[in-house]
Amino acid sequence: MIDYSTLIDAETWAFIERTNSYYPPDTIDYTIAEQRAIYDRMCREFFAGYPEGVAVETSAIATSTHDIPIRLYRSAHQAAATVLYIHGGGFILGGLDSHDDVCAELCARIGYEVVSVDYRLAPEHLHPAAFDDAMSAFEWAASTRDCPIVLSGDSAGGNLCAAVSHATRGQAKRPFGQVLIYPGLDGDRSRGSYVTHTEAPMLTARDIEFYKHIRTGGVDRTGDITLAPLADADFANLPPTVLITAQCDPLSSDGEAYRDRIVAAGGRAYWFEEPGLVHGYLRARHTVSRARASFTRIVDAVAALGQGAWLW
Repeated sequence: MIDYSTLIDAETWAFIERTNSYYPPDTIDYTIAEQRAIYDRMCREFFAGYPEGVAVETSAIATSTHDIPIRLYRSAHQAAATVLYIHGGGFILGGLDSHDDVCAELCARIGYEVVSVDYRLAPEHLHPAAFDDAMSAFEWAASTRDCPIVLSGDSAGGNLCAAVSHATRGQAKRPFGQVLIYPGLDGDRSRGSYVTHTEAPMLTARDIEFYKHIRTGGVDRTGDITLAPLADADFANLPPTVLITAQCDPLSSDGEAYRDRIVAAGGRAYWFEEPGLVHGYLRARHTVSRARASFTRIVDAVAALGQGAWLW
């Protein structure tokens, strides 16, 4: 049994308690509408504002069937790359506002244009709707931006980034790199962090099963790499990848497994597990020292990959 009272420091516990005051651990037992209202309120409470010098514009990508809302963040610096950011939220929560300040800060600190994608959510839109929107957003960015495209996303968004990278390898236009933040890649749930941290604060194994069931409508999609990137049999020719996970998170082993498979296939991948941090710690980047340091690691990784540099 993990002793979280000693593994997690006081700053992080304060963040967990504040989060739970807005988003109780039993929120998945509520209706989807109630979950979204609770999540949106929590995001508003944690909103840190925009840094100076960031211009923000909300737009949309037109597809043959629907529009995909996007939000663009630009700084005064010349954009050497574009970051396509795909938000987390278990495939049922979040949107342009939930990660608004994260994207603005990423833009301010690296100077790249950041494009946030508001993909369709389950259960109204079952898999592969979110993946299709992520693919459409990448194809739009690749066709309209004459610069490298770096993928980045947290949790469910990390899953979608990886799925896009797998789907586009071998194409003339593909991601220049990807930075995956505590991603859920559908790894082996009988071992590793799935067992060790099955009852972790902020995200449990039960939560993960719930989100997967909602995303698929309960349909067995075993082997579908657009849903589960770790199910792919071939990890060759993927973009340089940096994975940053939280130690106290059942998803942590996905980062390790994904790194190992890319490296075994001859690619470049680096995995860093943040000691004592929990799922969702991006919202703690201004109040928790460990989360602040991790956000700097994320920023530096995105900046390096956008320049074609490999620092690991």
